[in-house]
Amino acid sequence: MHRTLARFRTLFVILGLAMALTAPLHGVGLLSVAGFVLIVAGVVLVFVPGGVQGREPVVLRCPVDGRWVPVNSPADRVPSHGTHELGQTYAIDLVHAPDPERDWRPLQRWPLASRPETFPAFGRDVLAPADGVVVQASGMQRDHWSRNSWPAFIYLLIEGMLFRQLLSLLTLSAGRFIVGNSIVLDLGDGVYAVFAHLRHGSVRVRKGDRVRAGDVLGEVGNSGNSSEPHLHFHLMDRPRPLAAAGLPFAFRYENDGYESDGETRTGVPGGREPFIPVTDEPASA
Repeated sequence: MHRTLARFRTLFVILGLAMALTAPLHGVGLLSVAGFVLIVAGVVLVFVPGGVQGREPVVLRCPVDGRWVPVNSPADRVPSHGTHELGQTYAIDLVHAPDPERDWRPLQRWPLASRPETFPAFGRDVLAPADGVVVQASGMQRDHWSRNSWPAFIYLLIEGMLFRQLLSLLTLSAGRFIVGNSIVLDLGDGVYAVFAHLRHGSVRVRKGDRVRAGDVLGEVGNSGNSSEPHLHFHLMDRPRPLAAAGLPFAFRYENDGYESDGETRTGVPGGREPFIPVTDEPASA
């Protein structure tokens, strides 16, 4: 029962806000109280997983090529981003780190902010992890400067958790201003892949397009609630994130997996250990 209710966590918050904020118009005290109850319930349900437990990971090719660092990975914790909202239970962030001699750090002292073009991930191709059909594609939000210094990161938290979240709720856009430019692919069998924070104007597909594994969908950007250019990727069980539950995934160790420290493995990279996707042959979901 609680897993079913968890699917509607965002709708509870939206309805609660509508009931509470319109109190001067309807003048019904009980409606306002009910609105606050719905808001609290929705927030609590953010920490409750939806969908079916124990589902096997969906095996895919990695959606990027080159050397990358996994951040906020489901290999380290679940939910990986601290929330089950918008189907993000098993989400992963991928940061391009082409230089083995240079360690990636999430935060730095200086500069306070940098242009997105100065980061190696910016403009990297985002690839289809399997054959699929595009169900959503958007690419008009701007790429902002980085927020990977301590002062800028605090601003990112306030902006993302307050203003972007509230704007997404008020516009009923399912986190549009949080994920930034994004693509959703229908991979079949009730599996939908999400690609977020894409570069402004880089999206190459439209709703209804059929793609093959390895096709270029767009480019890595820094749109939405992002500290620096990176790819946010996750799977969910519905095409619309408002009522979706997250699904686990794995990268193939043979031709569509990842290689870390010279050892070929299967699964999800974690621990902020750099990895190199092996994508000689595309896979199908």
